[in-house]
Amino acid sequence: MAARLSAERATPGAYRRAPASSSRRAPTVQILSNILAFLVAAGVVIFVHEAGHYLAGKLFGVRVLVFSLGFGKRIWGFRRGDTDYRIALIPLGGYVSFDGQDPTRESDDPGWFQNHPRWQRILIYLAGPAMNVLLAILLVAVVFMWGTDLVNQKDQTTEIGMVFEDLPAQQAGLQPGDRIVSIDGEPTSDWQQVSMAFLTAAGRELEVVYQRGDQTASTKLTPVEIPRYKLGNAGVMPAAPARVRGVMAGSPADRAGLRFGDSLRAVDGHSVGGVEDFQRLVAARPGEEIALTIERSGRELVVRLVPEEQDGKGLVGIYIDQFPFQRFPPGEALVRSARYNWDTTIQIFEFIGKVFEREIPAESAIGGPIEIARLSGVAARRGLRDLLYFMALISLNIGILNMAPIPILDGGQIGVLLVESTLRRDLSIALKERILQAGLLVIVALMAIALYFDLMKSWPTGG
Repeated sequence: MAARLSAERATPGAYRRAPASSSRRAPTVQILSNILAFLVAAGVVIFVHEAGHYLAGKLFGVRVLVFSLGFGKRIWGFRRGDTDYRIALIPLGGYVSFDGQDPTRESDDPGWFQNHPRWQRILIYLAGPAMNVLLAILLVAVVFMWGTDLVNQKDQTTEIGMVFEDLPAQQAGLQPGDRIVSIDGEPTSDWQQVSMAFLTAAGRELEVVYQRGDQTASTKLTPVEIPRYKLGNAGVMPAAPARVRGVMAGSPADRAGLRFGDSLRAVDGHSVGGVEDFQRLVAARPGEEIALTIERSGRELVVRLVPEEQDGKGLVGIYIDQFPFQRFPPGEALVRSARYNWDTTIQIFEFIGKVFEREIPAESAIGGPIEIARLSGVAARRGLRDLLYFMALISLNIGILNMAPIPILDGGQIGVLLVESTLRRDLSIALKERILQAGLLVIVALMAIALYFDLMKSWPTGG
């Protein structure tokens, strides 16, 4: 979910009409770019996952027979020592094959997988998902060091910054500056809780308690459905400090002494929830003096200025950022990245829980190769920074998915070893085979369901 929501973030100019001469070529180019971006993103994530298994196996002296990116027929590779390093035909995963992994065969060979203690085998299985989580942290840290406007919803208050026209929040009477207190009786303490409540309530009426100034009131709204994912949209954005990015020489803002980095807090006592909110308040006062409350270096100041009139609207002559572009030093970037990935992990589990509780449809939570390829292309076309962030989200999701207690996945294999450790004996070979067969059926079924949902999402819109 997080990957989709971030990859589909709207940006200015994102929907410009393509020139007529390129209209026929555009779909083909887009499909090819999606495939290329998918191969790059999936290839890196899969390589790192399998490298975790490989390195852990080597550390404990287990002989590695195959290191494969992809499944099926070998299309390229080389052999070094005991290991065949290969790229296979189907790029939907990968595997590391250890000598002696088959429990039906026996040997005294110290390089055999089955001859190693259970705790070592558990760590070998655990190393793949652990490397995916580490990759996610490192990639997001790189984005933070490079520079980003990425905002953690856990750090945002429940104050509304923007209300979109003709959507449920506006129709229910909510306004910028309102602070959401609870939704359907559940208290809200940050914007992630607000976002989750609206996302999981498409077509369902909600009671929203909010605070406006010193008054507390309630209203009811029904989030509309986002067609592709069947998620809810109430039509609100969180408040974020609008900051001055630049001041036009000789403008009202320049004469009033506004500076780069000033945070815009209020206009004539009306709280500023964001860029659009500030522009709306100023546009309504052309030629009239306004009192502008700003924050500068931790101090709150009030400056007075008269917006100039242009086309009947007031302008003060500043450039504004709502989510300022920030760069962080390596240490702080790593700490912020670890926290960001932790919060994202919690959000993923909350989202999965909503699926099992039937609060949201499964198709909104499950994305297969077609959907991942499409979103890879979206991220890649926006630039390397967005692609790195998307790869981090995919890596985190792969790490979590592989720890699911499904036989054949790493989590299922670890579960079997833990059961054997508790019983202090190996399970019978026949039972292990039945467990693996059941796990394989579950994985095939999940892949078929994911592919079906991908086709359902792509067919009406053309992907």
